[in-house]
Amino acid sequence: MRIRTAAPLALAAATALAGSLLFAAPASAATHQSGVHLGKIQFDSPGKDTRSNASLNAEWVEIHNNTRAKVQLKGYKLKDNTGYTYTFPSYNISAGKTVKVHTGSARISSGHVYWNRGSYVWNNTGDKARLIKPNGTQLDSCSWTKSSTGTKNCH
Repeated sequence: MRIRTAAPLALAAATALAGSLLFAAPASAATHQSGVHLGKIQFDSPGKDTRSNASLNAEWVEIHNNTRAKVQLKGYKLKDNTGYTYTFPSYNISAGKTVKVHTGSARISSGHVYWNRGSYVWNNTGDKARLIKPNGTQLDSCSWTKSSTGTKNCH
């Protein structure tokens, strides 16, 4: 009798352990390279730095939503090394989509928000972008040094 009851118990324990491992592995893997994160950064506006609105808007940071659901970005912050901070207004980023945060001014549209600054934010010789949740938790960061292309692919 004991052998008959021990085998089903051992099988049940092994199945439970295997099931918990199957559920644990994707969760830890999902935290790496998933969620809302920094994408490509155009830190050096192409051409001469004229401080025109067109030139300012050619400096931008992409934020990507790598989840399966839309995310409300209200209160999220984008910061540089010197403390310049963009705080998102109410803005939904759909699952799998990207929003560009431009330095200059324009109307918010699908996939584009604007910092409304009259001067550049990102240093061409090196800087660090930080994406911070409303509660102060840093979600992602991306740094660079001088580059001939003026862009950085963060992920």
